[in-house]
Amino acid sequence: MAKPGSTVTGAGGRPEGFAPVPGTKFRFVAKPKPGWNGIVNCEVLEAREPVLLRYTWTDDGGGDTTEVTYRLEPVGDGTRFTYEHTGFTGIGGLFMAQLLGRVRRKMLSDGLPAVLADRLNTDIS
Repeated sequence: MAKPGSTVTGAGGRPEGFAPVPGTKFRFVAKPKPGWNGIVNCEVLEAREPVLLRYTWTDDGGGDTTEVTYRLEPVGDGTRFTYEHTGFTGIGGLFMAQLLGRVRRKMLSDGLPAVLADRLNTDIS
């Protein structure tokens, strides 16, 4: 299983210490912004190559521990990709879910197709 790279929009954090092994602690490190040091701490909960990756997501400054899941499922002649980021609570969680939702929509609509095309070209070469 490939490690997650910087977010496919290029605007997110790069992973440090990732391995697709349950219990592995890693972090995403991004450019700090006012009120955020740029670090998200994570722990792999489940990894089944090539169909599932599930890990925790906790801001380095504290707050809720949420869960991120990537899943691939065969559907007809293709593959369904499902992305979930769950576990947000309270008003802060609502704000964060909305903020991350906008980022993820851009990642999935703009960045992911380019990464997949590049990956297909690399695998074919």
